[in-house]
Formats: sequence, C-alpha cells, structure tokens
Amino acid sequence: MTTTQAYVAHGSGLSFRGLLLSEWIKLSSLRSTMWCYGIIILINIGLGVLLAVSFQPQGASTAAIDQGYWVQFSTIGIAFSQLVVSVLGALVITGEYGTGMIRSTLTAVPKRIPALISKAIVFSMVSFVISLVSIVVAALLAQGLLTGKGMTLDLSDGKAWGAIVGGAAFLALIGLVALFLGAIVRNSAAGISAALGLIFVAPIILQIFAAVTRAVWVQNLFEFLPSSAGARMYSYTVTPAPKVPDVIVLDPTQGLLVLVAWVVLFGIIASALLKRRDA
Repeated sequence: MTTTQAYVAHGSGLSFRGLLLSEWIKLSSLRSTMWCYGIIILINIGLGVLLAVSFQPQGASTAAIDQGYWVQFSTIGIAFSQLVVSVLGALVITGEYGTGMIRSTLTAVPKRIPALISKAIVFSMVSFVISLVSIVVAALLAQGLLTGKGMTLDLSDGKAWGAIVGGAAFLALIGLVALFLGAIVRNSAAGISAALGLIFVAPIILQIFAAVTRAVWVQNLFEFLPSSAGARMYSYTVTPAPKVPDVIVLDPTQGLLVLVAWVVLFGIIASALLKRRDA
C-alpha cells in the first residue's frame, strides 16, 4: 500500500540570486530601459563636454577655483539626468502593473517583499554603474579640454572624485525614490507625476515661498527635500558660504543620509502596501 504525501508550498522555490537574475532579465529586455540609460549617458557626457569647450578661463582664477569648475562641468548633467532616471524608476514597477505581469511575479514570489527588494537592488546597481561611467567619462574629457586651455587640474583630488561618485549615487537613490513611489501608486502616469512633483516641483514651490516670506523653517525644509539634500552629495565647495543663523546647510555625508532616509521611508510604505493589497 502506498501513501500520497500532500504538497505544502513553502515559498517560491526561487533563490534570491534567481530573483536578481529574473529582475535583470526584465530590466534589460525593456526598450524604455535602453532609451533612458542612453539619454542619461548622452546628457552627462554631452553637457560636460559642451561646457568645457565653451568655457573661457579667467585670468584671476586659482587652482582651487579651476578644480571647482572641473567638478561642476563633470556633474552638470545630473540636474537633467535625474529627470530621466526618475521616469525610468517609476516605469520599472508601474509597467508590471500596467501589463499584468505583476500577478505572475507575485505568484512566483508569494512572500512579495523579496521581489520588490531584488527589483530595487538590480535597478539601483545598474543605474549607479551607468551614471558613474558616464560622469567619469565626462570628467576625463572635460579635464583634457580644460587643461588645454591652461587650467591646472589635479586628477588625484579625492574630494573631486568623491563628488563624482556622490553624483552617481545620487542618481541611483533618486531613481529608487521614484521606484517606490511607483509601487505605492501602481500607475505609470501617477508614479511619474508623484516622483517629478517631489523632486522638481516641490523645491520650486518652497523656493518661491521662502523668497516671499523669508521664513527660516521654509529654507530648512527646502534643504531636507530629496533633490536638495542629494545635491550636496556631488557639490564641490571651494569657499564655504557665510553661515546664516538658524539656517541649516547639509554637508555631503548629511545629504547622503537624508536621501537614504527618504528611500527607506518610501521603501517601507511600498513594502507594507505590496504585502496587504491585491495585485
């Protein structure tokens, strides 16, 4: 006599490495991924080279000021490429809801949270590498062009390379903010609107409000927005600005911590909603 043992599901059966590979296949097979990363590379390199070519050195400049110009030209594209990485970050998750693929994903990964974490890891790592390579290429091309104009630049400046790496980390983190916002709203248009509203519109509104009211708390609130705090990560300060009483100015490390806090906040909310809601 034989007995039949009932099957009891204990999870998806997928290892975390398998989840990462599946998310890599999904990310790399999207046409929007190639377009967005191509635009980021073009913006980061193109704007850096364009500014370096058109820049005319001033006679009274110092080596420190020249170094500041070099870092500024190398990272100038970040102001625009953050728009593209935000759109891509939202589409990475909302696209699955739009096509219905999210149901297959959650069926394969019943615990759900590992699927979101693996998607965030793959997207942030790819975004960081693409951003870092493009910014470094922009920095090297700008260095050659500016040196040819008689400027003295130090390629061994750790502070400058810290700003360049910080710029790449900023783009990866700001993309994660958009990804988690997309997971919260589950709609492409709403996800992109929420991300761009927080990253682009909110700072403009607060700047206008601060200029009208001169309120210190508004200036401090502006400093803690994701884009404002993150901008400190790739800033290169030649001469520290004079301190204003009660006005907070973050340094690069504090800016990184604030932006990470935003990512963690939205990540927790997205994870909780993903766990509770139907696909």
